[in-house]
Amino acid sequence: MTVANKHAASLSDIREPVAEELKTFDRFFKEAMRSKVGLIDLIARYIIRQKGKRVRPILVLLSAKVCGEISESTYRGATLVEILHTATLIHDDVVDDADTRRGLASLNAVWKNKIAVLMGDYLLARGLMLALERGDYPFLHSTSLAVKRMSEGELLQIQKSRQLDIDEETYLKIIGDKTASLFSTCTEIGSVSATEDETIRRELKQFGENVGMAFQIRDDLLDYLGRKSIIGKPIGIDMKEKKLTLPLIHALSISEKKAARQALKIIKNGAKGKDVSWVVDFVEANGGITYASAKAEEYAALARQNLAGLPQSKAKEALLQFVDFVMERNS
Repeated sequence: MTVANKHAASLSDIREPVAEELKTFDRFFKEAMRSKVGLIDLIARYIIRQKGKRVRPILVLLSAKVCGEISESTYRGATLVEILHTATLIHDDVVDDADTRRGLASLNAVWKNKIAVLMGDYLLARGLMLALERGDYPFLHSTSLAVKRMSEGELLQIQKSRQLDIDEETYLKIIGDKTASLFSTCTEIGSVSATEDETIRRELKQFGENVGMAFQIRDDLLDYLGRKSIIGKPIGIDMKEKKLTLPLIHALSISEKKAARQALKIIKNGAKGKDVSWVVDFVEANGGITYASAKAEEYAALARQNLAGLPQSKAKEALLQFVDFVMERNS
């Protein structure tokens, strides 16, 4: 058990070892987002106002600091990842017809879908150009692979959700591609910018993959735990979107066939009202919540093990705290 387990991990604690470097990152990010095209610059400034938690840049910076020194290359890598992440969020909002993002109106709500899609495309290209301009080819390889995996994961989920036949193996591939791939890219880029040691690079890349898997399983669990605590994510969102996630997948695999058919029928019709509560009770009764919680902890344990060989430092402690934060998060 880490020292961090003695109290709830917070993003403030995790951010602390790179707090000053984050200020430098913010300058890099703002500079990279600038454009001589008025509309692009206007939208870019709007995006910067939607400042998120900066989880991914924090992971890049900590992954560099845990094995070496943060350099200009690290800042470029963190900027590339944040631009890429921003582009995917913009495209997600268009696909999901979302009206808000981080408390502000989404780009598609303000400027309509066409401009939002084009802005997302522009950011993807801008991020790739950022890597090419300084010869950061390992960054380019890592982020291109992440974009490929994220697209494949999203399309596989859409396909399988329509068929309602996702098994655990398929689910793990989907969340690995959709979520863990970008976490893995963050920690890989951070390490590549700070060390030539291939073993350390491999372990940090795998750390990102494992903590990303734990992150998404925990996120999917919140869809079933929402009624038990006051959290940011409303209960039943995944069910309404006909998404089969690990708690439900496991429950379906061991329950009586009649109950399983009833659960699938509710999901197929877009669960609402009392039906959501029925599915939550079905999942809990068939061990889905316990099973998914244990699976998330498995990945968290693997992530901690990835860091075991690194020397003790504030950056290492912060990365271990991030694992705790992922496992304790309730929104």
